[in-house]
Amino acid sequence: MSLIAAVGQARALDGREAGLQATHEALNGLGNTPPTLGLVISSYQYDAQQVINGVASLTGGMPLVGFSSSAGMTASGVHSHSVVVALLASSDARADVQWLAGYTQASREVSQQLAELFRRKPKQPALLFADGFNTDTEQLCASLPAGIPLIGGLSTGDLHSGNAYQIGGAQYGAGGLALARIEGNIPIGVGFDHGWQPVGAHFRVTRSRGFWVRTLDGRPASEAYAHLFGYPAREWAFPPLNQLVRLYPLGLEQLNKNLVVRSPLRVEADGSFRMNVGVSDGTEAYLLIGSLSACRTAAQNAVQQALAQLNGARPVLALVLADVSWQILHEAHAGADVAAVNEALGGNVPLAGGYTLGQIVPTEDDRPQFLNQHMVVVVFGEHEEK
Repeated sequence: MSLIAAVGQARALDGREAGLQATHEALNGLGNTPPTLGLVISSYQYDAQQVINGVASLTGGMPLVGFSSSAGMTASGVHSHSVVVALLASSDARADVQWLAGYTQASREVSQQLAELFRRKPKQPALLFADGFNTDTEQLCASLPAGIPLIGGLSTGDLHSGNAYQIGGAQYGAGGLALARIEGNIPIGVGFDHGWQPVGAHFRVTRSRGFWVRTLDGRPASEAYAHLFGYPAREWAFPPLNQLVRLYPLGLEQLNKNLVVRSPLRVEADGSFRMNVGVSDGTEAYLLIGSLSACRTAAQNAVQQALAQLNGARPVLALVLADVSWQILHEAHAGADVAAVNEALGGNVPLAGGYTLGQIVPTEDDRPQFLNQHMVVVVFGEHEEK
């Protein structure tokens, strides 16, 4: 089966023009082959409907899935205020896209709909994009049956307003689930890693409610960080510290002694940490700090894992879903994270991606797992003809 891919990227004053230009570039890369599936990573500053209209003006009813991001990625680097479009094309494959609205308002009902979709075709790989601000993705993953090779990311946008969206076909919105499944013998490899390590500081989560970690060691979370970093607790509730806090996530100790990374979205006015996943009272937590060198190694590890899972198939397209903390960490070295991925891929594989507020990966038993702070690399491959 022949599989080809192409990526386009564009900046413009409005979303329709950016979507149109990016799609035009990608279609030129496909030549005369009609696309099977379109992946869209759009700046949250663009109106989603305009972006969809721009893409669809050239592709018609092609299945389309995507999400908003603080910046898009291609092999040439990181692109703010832009639209990135990746097109996959194969005559022997078809794509199916679903839009499940209202997950944040009716999570149980939408989870049941999603689980039913997977029961019909349980082994079919799927891409899922969800809201990064108000979706309890850990609970969503736990509600799904085992045996589902699910991969995805959480859309991001303005950290104050929570302005973010997902795209599924001609529909879009905040708080929904966008799902894409590809039918056909297309090998897919997934790799993931992060560049954050514990530095010795240790806390106990003494009070948490919903998405908020209220106190660490019996005092407001901002006071615990103020003691470590030297900035007054009140300053953590305002820019830039209230957003830079994502650079310093918590590593939560598990029964197997491994650390699960959980990252604050921001610091609230009362000094609590706003998370996008619940944290249990009594959990032991360690301060984690990232580095450029560790992230470079992690990016290359993720690529190597993904390529190994292709079992010799030729890589055709790489989708990169990196936590927004990678963008913050690399601000003075913008694009270094993408360059590490591109180098590990060999420099000749089309690449598209964006920054997210969380990632979803399949585990060894194909049970979906929710991550914070990671880079996920998804490689679509093609079996070589013998």
